[in-house]
Amino acid sequence: MIKSKEIIIEEIESYIRTYGNVFTKWYVGITSDIDQRLFSDHNVSKDEQYYIWRRAKTSDIAREIEKHFIDVHKTKGGPGGGDNKSDCVYAYKIIESTKKY
Repeated sequence: MIKSKEIIIEEIESYIRTYGNVFTKWYVGITSDIDQRLFSDHNVSKDEQYYIWRRAKTSDIAREIEKHFIDVHKTKGGPGGGDNKSDCVYAYKIIESTKKY
């Protein structure tokens, strides 16, 4: 089920508050391939790490959500990534083994 921009923001904010509460220690990005980007490119552990992802209705909405977290909460990450199919927004708690790019 694809949720609204506001609901996705609320769910990710709630998750971060529950599992760390320091937004600057989290990375937020967008992708069209969550498994490749989150678990391979960023080296996030599926079993031993805090992460969340949600599918937005469009890549433009995903970019707006990403921008919200970077601008408002000062998470790591940067705008301009992904492509016109990047409709998944993801966040993970940065640890020593993760890659922030």
